[in-house]
Amino acid sequence: MSVPPSDSTASRRGDTRTAISDGMVALLKDYYGVGPSQAKTYYHDDLVVCLMRGGFTRVEQTLLEGGRTAAVIQQRMEFQEVMRDRFVAVIEDATGRQVVGFMSGNQQDPDMICEVFVLAPTELVERREFPPAPGPMAA
Repeated sequence: MSVPPSDSTASRRGDTRTAISDGMVALLKDYYGVGPSQAKTYYHDDLVVCLMRGGFTRVEQTLLEGGRTAAVIQQRMEFQEVMRDRFVAVIEDATGRQVVGFMSGNQQDPDMICEVFVLAPTELVERREFPPAPGPMAA
């Protein structure tokens, strides 16, 4: 039987989710020039999921209207891989935990971006498999 979180724990989790959503949207705005119009973050146990809507650039919109959905999705996936360290920093700063896994996905209709992070400690990944953690979180 699980114990419901205290009000202060729930409040901290809410603040953490807000910091993640705001941080992810800010990064996308900074690097794309336009950002998502909606974001919602879920944080439970060793998992963070950030779902975002909107934010296609004018070029992307033109490509999508021209039937080039695959090209837009591929370009977004490449961008998200380049942004990996920045995305991870947002999550680690907000949660105070090391990110040991990052996966990303996009779809066009309805337009959604999904960023998934697995946090240490986790039973899913053995300690020897963790990526090196820079800075004060390294153990």
